[in-house]
Amino acid sequence: MKTDNKPWFWIPLLNFASGLPYAVIISVSVIMYKNLGISNEDIGVYTSLLYLPWVIKPLWSPFIELHGTKRKWFLSMQLLISIAFLIVGFTIPASGFFMMTLAIFWVAAFASASNDIASDGFYLLVLPENQQSFFLGIRSTFYRLSMLAGNGLIVLLAGYLEHKYGDNTKAWSYTMIFVGLLMTFITIYNYFSTPRTEINAGEKPKSEEHQNFASIFITFFQKKQIGLVLAFILLFRLGESQLIKMLSPFLIDPKNVGGMGLDTQDVGIIYGTFGVAALTIGGILGGIAISKQGLTKWMLPMILAMHLPIIGFILLSHFHPSSIYYIYAVVITEQFGYGFGFAAFMMYLIYVAEGESKTAHYALATGFMALGMMLPGMVSGYIQEYLGYGNFFIWVFLATIPGIILSRFLIFPKDFGKKSTQEV
Repeated sequence: MKTDNKPWFWIPLLNFASGLPYAVIISVSVIMYKNLGISNEDIGVYTSLLYLPWVIKPLWSPFIELHGTKRKWFLSMQLLISIAFLIVGFTIPASGFFMMTLAIFWVAAFASASNDIASDGFYLLVLPENQQSFFLGIRSTFYRLSMLAGNGLIVLLAGYLEHKYGDNTKAWSYTMIFVGLLMTFITIYNYFSTPRTEINAGEKPKSEEHQNFASIFITFFQKKQIGLVLAFILLFRLGESQLIKMLSPFLIDPKNVGGMGLDTQDVGIIYGTFGVAALTIGGILGGIAISKQGLTKWMLPMILAMHLPIIGFILLSHFHPSSIYYIYAVVITEQFGYGFGFAAFMMYLIYVAEGESKTAHYALATGFMALGMMLPGMVSGYIQEYLGYGNFFIWVFLATIPGIILSRFLIFPKDFGKKSTQEV
């Protein structure tokens, strides 16, 4: 397959390959272990630790920056992820499967975090800035679609197999084998679809490597406004990090405890159909908007589009409308706003990574972003239990304000991300 660097051929599945392993390792594994008889205490402790590789991935991002091409890295890591999921599938029927599969998930988690670093770097190296802004919406959309596929379709497959065989062990074994085969197919596709023209950042004199490894970190923390930049990255998703953890429980919990009383199938339909459509349209329009008029014009409108839909959940939690169409409207608005608005944040992270060592610097920026998601998410359940759903969503909305305020003090080129007169 010759694509001549046509981004539509390789960007969608390259980013799908980043989101799917994350969804399976972080979210699907919780359901799997629960259905295989593991206690909630063990599930909470051990599956939470699986998140760590994405938080600390900046520590080894300079190694990926300095050694080999990004294409070789992400293809190798995707192959390793495929093998890991296959091994998990074959290991589930064994005695002592819990610790064995956790160890394999850890390997897959580090490989997935490394795949993210290399894929991001490849995107920044191969595409010029005008195309980067346009395809940001496509990237984020297919990443989110992969998350929905993992949390929705993969879980639905496992549930179907549980009913078919009446054996959870066999069902989840087959499911993980299927995920491994799916990742293998995606890896093969990415091998043939991704362009081979890439600047090899690894071709550096060995005498310079140690100095460069250290200087990568130093130069990142020497960037302009770095204190404000890090505060913005850490706080921008303060509200969202708590919202996404408690949103599904809110929709499923009965109304007598403040929830909306939906069943799992209803939630799957809402997010898997209308939610996907809204997310896709929002993501595409977000990338187009920035590529047309630049980041400065759209920064605040996009941030507001991402955060204001939280008001819909405040209203749902206080009034509990009987019609499910109100829930559809709120979820569709939230998914569209997320797809549209998140493009601005990702475009700003690309600006932060500008200059030498952009792959490692982008990984550092996204590592801080992951930290800003992990820490608030860990305590969101305690906050919700203390406040109740109604007051919790008010708190989540208030938690978006610091990021909005900080965004007004950021300095970046007025037309950053704006497409030139050349065709994409």
